[in-house]
Amino acid sequence: MARIAKTLGALEVKNLSEPGLHAVGTVSGLRLNITKTGAKSWILRTTVGTKRKDIGLGGYPGVTLAKATERAREAKEAIREGVDPVAERKAKQTAIEWTFKTCALAYIQTHKPSWKNAKHGQQWENTLETYVYPHFGHKHIKDVDTEDVVSAIRADWSTKNETMVRIRNRIELVLSWAAAQGYRPKGFNPAQWRGHLDQVLPKPSKVNNRQHHTAIAVDDAHAFVKKLRTLEGTSLRCLEFVILTACRSGEARLATWSEFDLANQVWNIPGERMKSGRPHRVPLTDAVLMMVMTLPRFKDVQGNDVDLVFPGRDVAKPLSDMSLTAIMRRMKLDAVPHGFRSTFRDWAAEKTNYPNEVVEMALAHAIGSGTEAAYRRGDLFDKRRNLMTDWEKFLTTAPVKGNNVVDLKAA
Repeated sequence: MARIAKTLGALEVKNLSEPGLHAVGTVSGLRLNITKTGAKSWILRTTVGTKRKDIGLGGYPGVTLAKATERAREAKEAIREGVDPVAERKAKQTAIEWTFKTCALAYIQTHKPSWKNAKHGQQWENTLETYVYPHFGHKHIKDVDTEDVVSAIRADWSTKNETMVRIRNRIELVLSWAAAQGYRPKGFNPAQWRGHLDQVLPKPSKVNNRQHHTAIAVDDAHAFVKKLRTLEGTSLRCLEFVILTACRSGEARLATWSEFDLANQVWNIPGERMKSGRPHRVPLTDAVLMMVMTLPRFKDVQGNDVDLVFPGRDVAKPLSDMSLTAIMRRMKLDAVPHGFRSTFRDWAAEKTNYPNEVVEMALAHAIGSGTEAAYRRGDLFDKRRNLMTDWEKFLTTAPVKGNNVVDLKAA
């Protein structure tokens, strides 16, 4: 009888990272396979008849430890009853038409639980539906080749390069997943970039016409904020809040009252609302605190308190992502809300001596290398409070004009 390895728990399995086969116990032969790229999948190493076979049980974390254990036991039971699980699966696969679209949908369904938000999954579905399925979505996955991949991305490679780069990567992932499932031959992937498509298409850096967010000039920021403060409206206050805190507009539009610690002048943004996925603390300056404390509180149609700080016309929903942009268009400003983060960055570099890491952390950017980040425990909060206070003073204090300068010697 085969010896069963030490039983691992779900957390221990999650923490496995070394490439190779890892025995997880409970069922003899059950292994978690980790590739050099970090991809994880379940394998049952067992004997069928007189032959040793590795039976794939699905990818992790889409297939949990508990589910893999259940599938392993079912496979063992089938073998004891004289059934070859591999042959049976192939027979079922023959009945299913594993087209690229079928595999893509299965891939999305498997990996959705590991994606940080629903929007990411929707982007997968929309881009494949628009750019890939019309070319070879109907084609059997084993027959997809380089010509198919290129046909889907070449036409827009130069004009929509960022989107096409993502689509190429998504095609590659779906094809790799299909190979791991046995739906197409393992080995060469016709969507791989290095050593293959990089010989067919120009490098993204040569054709990517990425435009940075249009930003207002540092010296024009005070006048804009002064004008903004003369206007009334929830979206206007939200834009003012975005400027004074240097946050992303989405972080502000979805802010809730429960995130604010007004007594300590702190805005605590949970990780699921941050681009980085990490919680972020924002120091509230006196001006921001005063503005927040004077904002109206709303109730829904049932009379319940609305938690949104900046609700839209329907107070149960946040402001739309175009509401702040619309303000700037009405004010005839050739800039976008996100551009104020660039204005803040330019101001910090040109007008202050604050260290770069303080400014970058205020923008909720990653600091330094992965090693450095691993050892950094603080978030430079007190230094960031001073930085944001100086930013507030800069925005709310009229710049000194030439004819206002006083000759100290003469005085």
